Amino acid sequence: MSAFLKSWTGMVLLAFLAIAAFFLITEHTAHVFGVLPYVLLLLCPLLHLFMHRGHGGHSGHNEEQGPEGGEG
Repeated sequence: MSAFLKSWTGMVLLAFLAIAAFFLITEHTAHVFGVLPYVLLLLCPLLHLFMHRGHGGHSGHNEEQGPEGGEG
């Protein structure tokens, strides 16, 4: 794959992709920033799921506490 990227065709392809990426980013920045608040809100449930995976979820929160909420 690196031999292809070092060839003339690969260099032209990389230049074309760089130019296309530049124009896509500059022309559609307003659209991306307009959708960003909704994306953050949609990511909240996913972050909740992934963050609770490390400690086993919500099960077992009251196992170590007595009826009054203290040790016992």
